[in-house]
Formats: sequence, C-alpha cells, structure tokens
Amino acid sequence: MGADRGDDTSPYAAPARATDLSGLPPAYILTCGLDPMRDDGHDYAMRLMRADVPVELKDVPGAWHFFEAFAPQRRSHARPPRTGYAHSEPH
Repeated sequence: MGADRGDDTSPYAAPARATDLSGLPPAYILTCGLDPMRDDGHDYAMRLMRADVPVELKDVPGAWHFFEAFAPQRRSHARPPRTGYAHSEPH
C-alpha cells in the first residue's frame, strides 16, 4: 500500500499484484458493500476466475469491513453449503 511500494513485493505477500494467478487453490472471497476495498476484492475474484481458479464470491450489501466480528451469530454472512463454484468464461 502507498506510493512507495516497490515492484519487488512477493506475490505471496500481495497476491493481487501477481501477474499469473493460474494454479492457485480455490478461493472464498467475502466483500462488503461499505468497505472501501470492495471493488478490489471483486476485481481479484474476476482475475482468479479468468485464470480458471474456482472462486466462491459473496458480497454483503450494507456491511462494513470486519462486520462479522460484531455479530458472529448472524447468518447473513455465513458461508453457504458448497454447491459449486462460480466460473467466468475466458475473455
């Protein structure tokens, strides 16, 4: 983060900066409607999908970053039973 970040950052430390996402394990990505980083999460999920990585993406409208810690018993953010993964068609 920030203007002084170098190009030598390992993709293990900042996976969104990796140029090749193929071969990564399946991902579950939870984004929140009021989180300033929501679009970054969506963009990363789409990049994973384009690299044929199985992705389960869930967005919670009206929620803020780390909201689940304030109401852990709520089911609105609970991970649904696995029924498959969302995939995008290659562009």
